[in-house]
Amino acid sequence: MFHKPKIVVIGGGTGLPVVLRGLRDQNADITAVVTVADDGGSSGILRNYINVVPPGDIRNVLVALSELPKLQREIFQYRFKTTDQFLAGHAIGNLIISALSEMQGDIFDAVQELSAMMEIRGHVFPVSDEPLTLNAEFTDGSTLSGESEITHAHKQIKRVWVTPSNDQDGHEAKAVPEVIKAIENADQIVLGPGSLFTSILPNLMIHDVAKAVCESKAEVVYICNIMTQKGETDHFTDADHVRVLNQHLGKNFIDTVFVNIEPVPDNYINFKEWNEISQPVGHDFQGLRKQGCRVISSNFLQLKDNGAFHDRDKVVNELMNRLHEVHD
Repeated sequence: MFHKPKIVVIGGGTGLPVVLRGLRDQNADITAVVTVADDGGSSGILRNYINVVPPGDIRNVLVALSELPKLQREIFQYRFKTTDQFLAGHAIGNLIISALSEMQGDIFDAVQELSAMMEIRGHVFPVSDEPLTLNAEFTDGSTLSGESEITHAHKQIKRVWVTPSNDQDGHEAKAVPEVIKAIENADQIVLGPGSLFTSILPNLMIHDVAKAVCESKAEVVYICNIMTQKGETDHFTDADHVRVLNQHLGKNFIDTVFVNIEPVPDNYINFKEWNEISQPVGHDFQGLRKQGCRVISSNFLQLKDNGAFHDRDKVVNELMNRLHEVHD
């Protein structure tokens, strides 16, 4: 009997749904583990007003894995215009997730309910049942709390950690048990693509998630960003990205790194529109190998809308190749 490979994808932001859309059409059992430390935009407003886990990243992942017709997915993603005052900037999906969270009294159950309604192929798990706050220490010694504050500081980050947002008694952030079980049973664990400090690490800074990933027998694949981010990863090489991940978890746990080697054409990027990015990530293959990584370097680049993105099909093909190589 054919064993459906179990792939766990961990992250947040805009990169995660891109990979998930491609994996959805593969013969694999997909679990998306989504950060709950976002506090910007519509997610941040809803989080502050009704004390729910921020829904934005969860919404994008649900749509990426949904089998519903295009119109229903577009309605779920629809964002009210800024002239709409009361509803300005809110996505319909964010409001639905928030409403279901109140009805169920629990974000995890709400997302499972919504997964059934949206005909999800796979599983979508918020990493934690409670909103988490991302904290950062910068290289100048200062600290900040809040993902959007950290992003907009445009300062070099030394380390990040998470704390429960409603932390009255100093308790530790905990993952939902289903997340740990999915990681333990995974054949492949995929990190990214996404912001290193604000999309990927918030998940891994939950102690039991870090422990499960480090102890997993699955191949851990990191999809390295194509462009650096202002303040966060200025002048970073691919080896620097991996070094930060390994340092935060206290061991060299990344097995394989996907690195784009196709040059981004000069003058193609519209830095006004894509104002969080700086320049293409530099290469340090020796630095990667020193950390025990297998390096898959290829043309993973897709140019569109004057921005540089990962080519979904090429990334997914390579992920499936890795699975077959490891398990054949």
